[in-house]
Amino acid sequence: MRILVVEDNRSLVANLFEYFEARGHVLDAAPDGRTGLHLALNHAYDAIVLDWMLPRLEGHEVVRALREAGRDTPVLMLTARDELPDKIAGFRAGADDYLTKPFALPELEVRLEALVARATGRGRIRVLEIADLRYDLTTLEVTRAGRSLHLYPACRKLLEVLMQASPATVTRERLEQALWGDSPPDGDMLRSHVYELRRSVDGNASVKLIHTLPRVGYRLGVGADTDAMPTGAMHGEG
Repeated sequence: MRILVVEDNRSLVANLFEYFEARGHVLDAAPDGRTGLHLALNHAYDAIVLDWMLPRLEGHEVVRALREAGRDTPVLMLTARDELPDKIAGFRAGADDYLTKPFALPELEVRLEALVARATGRGRIRVLEIADLRYDLTTLEVTRAGRSLHLYPACRKLLEVLMQASPATVTRERLEQALWGDSPPDGDMLRSHVYELRRSVDGNASVKLIHTLPRVGYRLGVGADTDAMPTGAMHGEG
């Protein structure tokens, strides 16, 4: 998931980034309501985690402005305000869910997953399997031919995107978006991450699963690269 966190508590934001990025999610953060609203209106997010008491623009005003602008991004209000009238006000402003502080990080994650699943009209597949490669999205365990593989968070995210798109090719742009949003780092860091992923997944295996389409992107699947249409690309790209 790509998540926007609108929260002015720096310690809490750091905890959210540490937990969610380790599980393969991509996060952006805004320290006040006005900045959060600007990001939410100008970028695509799977979900928004929104505090109530914020500088410059309060959380219920942010979600109301989003809805008035026609944006239906799922919003979870995360706040210490636990009185029933506050919850009612949050939902009436346009929030999709409401979680009070203190809270458990795993609960926040599953609530966000549920919101995203409902928004996309489908349940989330929890286990991805291609050939003898298996990725359990719940436990984050990756195995090939029954052997456990250790992957860094960035590699796990790449693997998830490639396995979900298989056998189609995923463009470099889409992979960079999944890892870094709209702010990719300088240099070809994507190539380095794919190299690490390929070394872990394919290694000395006789059947290679990760394939490169020069100047286009990468695909994961059995068999040589053919004319699999890139995901996130128009016909004729490349």
